[in-house]
Amino acid sequence: MNILRAVAFLVLLSLAVAPAQQSGSTAAARSMERKLDHIEKNAQAATPDPTPTVLTEDEVNAYSQSGAINLPRGVQRVHLEGMPGVVTADARVDFDQITQGSRSMNPLLALFTGVHQVQVATHAHGEHGVGHVHVDSVFLDGVEVPQIALQFFVERYIKPRHPELGIDSRIQMPERIDSAVVGQHQLTLVQR
Repeated sequence: MNILRAVAFLVLLSLAVAPAQQSGSTAAARSMERKLDHIEKNAQAATPDPTPTVLTEDEVNAYSQSGAINLPRGVQRVHLEGMPGVVTADARVDFDQITQGSRSMNPLLALFTGVHQVQVATHAHGEHGVGHVHVDSVFLDGVEVPQIALQFFVERYIKPRHPELGIDSRIQMPERIDSAVVGQHQLTLVQR
């Protein structure tokens, strides 16, 4: 999977598409694919065209629903929503699949067992080629996870597999993307 597709998925928006919208979703998924292809080709130019590329919530939703992105083990039914500077993700998560083979006796980590509806609120933006994501809060089944428990979970289960990810993440943006701005149900990318 191309890292740009992963970034687009993580930074953008809604996956839940009603059955009545399926035909429109196919067109939106194709539109997203065309925009991703443009970004990849533009990055190969000696001087990329700095005209912003806007990925809409509908496009990202449809693209994600199309199966083009593989979700991490244990994560399903993701729904992302973008507001200015903020991305909120809702997902159904099977923590037993995520933590498989690595149990802890720490009572703070006992929260992370079984299947739960998870909501994660983040602040996200990109500038000078670096994406910044800060996790503001995490809720399991509507109950906020204490920051210390969240930090333990990230250190124990996320960082060993993805050392670049955490409560505060700085990620080098791919494809010569210089800036990324999360807006109202859209993401605007500029390449340089």
